[in-house]
Amino acid sequence: MTLLLDRRRLVLGGSLGLMALGLPGGAAMAQQVLAATGFTHGVASGEPASDSMLLWTRYVPSGQGSEVTLDVEVSTDRSFNRIQHRERVRTGGYRDWTVKVTVDGLAAGSTYWYRFVGPDGSYSSAGRMCTLPEGKAEHFRMGVFSCSNLPMGWFNAYAHASKREDVDLWLHVGDYIYEYGIASYSDADRIAERVVLPAHDHEMVALADYRLRFACYRADPDVQALHASAPMVCLWDDHESTNDSWEGGAQNHQANEGDWATRRAAAVQAYLEWMPISEEPWKAYHIGELATLYRTESRLIGRTRQADIGAAYRGGTATALSNFRDGEWMDPTASMLGSTQEAWIEREFRRNARSSAWQLVGMACIMGRTVMPQEAVSWLRSDVSNGARNSYMNAARAGAVGLPMWMDRWDGYPQARSRFLKAAQEADANLVVLSGDSHNAWAYSLSEDGRPAGVEFAGQAVTSNGMERQMGVDHARVARGFVETNPEMAWAQTHGRGYMMLDVKPHRVESEWIFFNTTKQRDETVASTHRIQVDKGHRRIQA
Repeated sequence: MTLLLDRRRLVLGGSLGLMALGLPGGAAMAQQVLAATGFTHGVASGEPASDSMLLWTRYVPSGQGSEVTLDVEVSTDRSFNRIQHRERVRTGGYRDWTVKVTVDGLAAGSTYWYRFVGPDGSYSSAGRMCTLPEGKAEHFRMGVFSCSNLPMGWFNAYAHASKREDVDLWLHVGDYIYEYGIASYSDADRIAERVVLPAHDHEMVALADYRLRFACYRADPDVQALHASAPMVCLWDDHESTNDSWEGGAQNHQANEGDWATRRAAAVQAYLEWMPISEEPWKAYHIGELATLYRTESRLIGRTRQADIGAAYRGGTATALSNFRDGEWMDPTASMLGSTQEAWIEREFRRNARSSAWQLVGMACIMGRTVMPQEAVSWLRSDVSNGARNSYMNAARAGAVGLPMWMDRWDGYPQARSRFLKAAQEADANLVVLSGDSHNAWAYSLSEDGRPAGVEFAGQAVTSNGMERQMGVDHARVARGFVETNPEMAWAQTHGRGYMMLDVKPHRVESEWIFFNTTKQRDETVASTHRIQVDKGHRRIQA
């Protein structure tokens, strides 16, 4: 049975190990987990090509066997009257009963339907997939998502998007799940019906924790509908492991949580099991002559430690911040991607910019330069915490000497950012960066050495809180203040949750931000939209 998360209780599938029975208050729910069998979490597809696709499902047998073999059917019609391909695939408890199989020999630019067949003859739900085009293509449409925190709200963005019939691909740029324990959410932030496991207070640490958290998210009906409606290219950000992670650690990893390498490996294993993604750490997808889409990795493989601005803040002077700006912040050894991936994307830009009109880069963190406006502290609500107020005050102090708001983003790694943008310029690429992470919506005209280098469309969160919750002034004033302060920023909206739709055409790329009325109830009503475009050869947003 396919299991769904509803308003009243969490029901999800899986044989996730006896650790689940030790969860405080979670024994009854864990027994439901251990008892569930069959196809438990719908289907998904990913890793699209012109002639192949990766397909995903999860199947738990009712017996005690250690492995199970499934059949896969791919049809050119949704009724499965014209089955074109059949495959067999084996899985077991060693990979949490998840299944991934790549089907090839497909026709370019075509729509197919797929399903899995269990050893007992049962069928999974069916999914729709679209292969990538070859040669000339007039347009390609993709939705972009980020920051989907389940306890914070209903996935209305997913529900709305899954009903679209004009989509070729989904792109999720990270924070598909969150690692926090339920006790870390305030009553005002979370919805009581939106329960996640593990149910203990601390965040995910062990492999069983990460698997169980994915099982919660993938049980959500809107998540399942989104995956079934179109293929997804996905990449992780930090919360798939833990906050502000990098190659050798994380802000939210403490010594009492064990060895970082062990935790990182557990997070990666669960992600690769539960998401429709190959084990290649980064990849390019060729959308005919129209575009090349890049899946990047900027968290766990090559990212160096974030620059520590704390000592400069404690120094209390502009001189301390200026010394930090001219020293540690400008360290050329700092990297978001690592040297291997930097060299790969430089080569790919040179090769693909000659054969495809657009270079679309999926990136977890924002690349556009963003400093805190000096007047931002005056925008805060009178009742914000002292910690939040101090954070804004420090960020404004940093902004006064040209330092960015967050060291965890690309502008916290200025030399690495410069190398990336120079690679795009030297390849004569029409660059469009697609990012998330900040929870609010932004658009940038990226520049390097005073020359246009491309644009960035940064999407708002699906549910995670944005900065509006701390603001006591009109949202338009906040957005205007950011745009006026930051030369690369062309537009901002600092409130509202939703997703982006990207329409790629040979001579133009248009982004549409779609905002919803609420995430606190199931409501797909669109509150507002905003469109911005870039024309080929301009490499900056048109007014």
